Amino acid sequence: MTSLPHLEFPFTAVAGQENFKLALTLAAINPLLGGVLVSGPRGSAKSTLARGLAHVLPDLEAPFATLPLGASEERLLGTLDLDKVLKSKEVAFHPGLLSKAHGGVLYVDEVNLLADNLVDQLLDVAASGVNRVERDGISHEHAAKFILVGTMNPDEGELRPQLQDRFGLMVELANNYSLDERVQIVKLRDEFDQNAQAFCDKYRVKQKNLRQSIEIAQQKLPDIECSDEMRLLIAKACFQANVDGVRADIVWLRAAMAYTAWRGGKAVTRADLDMVAELVLAHRRQAGSSLPPTSGNSSNHQGNQNPNQTQAQSNARRPESSRSKTSHNSVEQGHQGQVDSGDGSSTQTDDDDWGSMPAQSQTLDHSVHFESQSGTQIKKNLTTSLTEQSFSISKGESTQGRSQNKSKIGKAVDWHKTITQSTNDQGLQWPPVKLHRHNEKTGQGILHLILLDCSASMLGHAVFGKAKGAILDIAHQAYLKREQISMFIFGNNEVKQVQAKVRAPKDMSELLNNIEAGGGTPFRDGLLQVASWLARYYKQSPTSYSHTYIFTDGRTQADVIDIELKGHCSLIDIESSVIKRGKAQQLAHAINAEYFTI
Repeated sequence: MTSLPHLEFPFTAVAGQENFKLALTLAAINPLLGGVLVSGPRGSAKSTLARGLAHVLPDLEAPFATLPLGASEERLLGTLDLDKVLKSKEVAFHPGLLSKAHGGVLYVDEVNLLADNLVDQLLDVAASGVNRVERDGISHEHAAKFILVGTMNPDEGELRPQLQDRFGLMVELANNYSLDERVQIVKLRDEFDQNAQAFCDKYRVKQKNLRQSIEIAQQKLPDIECSDEMRLLIAKACFQANVDGVRADIVWLRAAMAYTAWRGGKAVTRADLDMVAELVLAHRRQAGSSLPPTSGNSSNHQGNQNPNQTQAQSNARRPESSRSKTSHNSVEQGHQGQVDSGDGSSTQTDDDDWGSMPAQSQTLDHSVHFESQSGTQIKKNLTTSLTEQSFSISKGESTQGRSQNKSKIGKAVDWHKTITQSTNDQGLQWPPVKLHRHNEKTGQGILHLILLDCSASMLGHAVFGKAKGAILDIAHQAYLKREQISMFIFGNNEVKQVQAKVRAPKDMSELLNNIEAGGGTPFRDGLLQVASWLARYYKQSPTSYSHTYIFTDGRTQADVIDIELKGHCSLIDIESSVIKRGKAQQLAHAINAEYFTI
């Protein structure tokens, strides 16, 4: 918690960002909204407003806790109190951040980079309002009700869909300030830095008035009425937005009632619904929606994509400005990387015979079987040279690339077992004679990342359908092991993610069958985007393991020797020629990948 809260930049002194201020105010009036997610570039006052919220809550002693990205589960949930164990040999609970945030604000900066295990814990506690701890010999539970505020820069990675939906409201910020606004912001910040105490005193009355207004709105909230007509309007709008479930309906109703109480009304009106609509739908609106966004930052999200291909993307959406920039760069980099090229010195090759065809699909071939590696084998591969690895594929052969050794991360110390087993007749021995380690977790942190070449040349001899069949087999094995999967495709001079990182679904047949092939081969751009994605993945989950599978016929002249894909990598050559040109094998060697053929 903040030790000197009066030195925080005052909430009411922040210039602009009215939507963000409104979202935080509504969350303060009704904590049942589920918190606020803020997406925006650096320098848009995300952290400043989040930290300032705790100081305008009705409870003057409301805590503010920050969850750092590198925090352990023990730090978040609570753990064994070592001081009591050492002094009195009693097993006692030491509270974590969830306990400290109770009744206040839990702030997560760069929430999109938060490790999956911490996300899982946050989901459970946010849904129940109770933190239950069963670990290290501890059986304990306590109330954990707080306003969850998460900030993220969309350019640094996606937010896990399950956590994104848990946030009641979302604000997409822009960094487009007028000249007058920029001058005002700099002037206020400089004044605060020169004399923080005097600056806070200057806004003390405004802070107090805001705090009282929130308290009054909280008192009025139980008496706010909402007619069936307004509820029906909410239901229709959520249906048109093609949202998942009814959480959007519930949050919209609560947000509208909170806003009604805030403005001093007695019954929810259509204007109240409109005022909070985009805060509720910004992160829930999906492909196929017939309700256009009211914010320019969220426009053109649906496009003409097939809903089956974009379902995962829509759940991990980011502002259009960032997506447009990525799309533009993808095409630009694709041309620079000599996409759609073959063996000759010119980019005009035999791919041109295919490129003139319209994009089309091929049904996946169920006869192809590809044995994906289990989590144990992936971990082994990351700590041994490729010459020691074993990988099998039906109808295929294997050639190793260059070896890539990775160090093994040590397991955490099991303090409870260490202490309890370091006791003799004379009492506790310290330091302990032996440190016991926690058993390694299994079935978690395993990612299968698919990269599928969707250029027009893949349509020959039904190799596109065979590649889909192999991918389906990988996905099915990942589903049985409860492992994660994500998928990118590259073709038509563009790269896009068609399956966000999720636990492998039971069946991906429909998604795979709807993927079409056509155009050129942006191979280098595809690897660059996947390399960047993997770098963010390992920054978020440094103890996880990944296996990247690249399906291609190798028809490209792209130079990829400088590209490094973290984790284990396999390139599957699906060229249908009787005598292969060897391009795919050269690509596999260039990126340190194992080489296989179908």
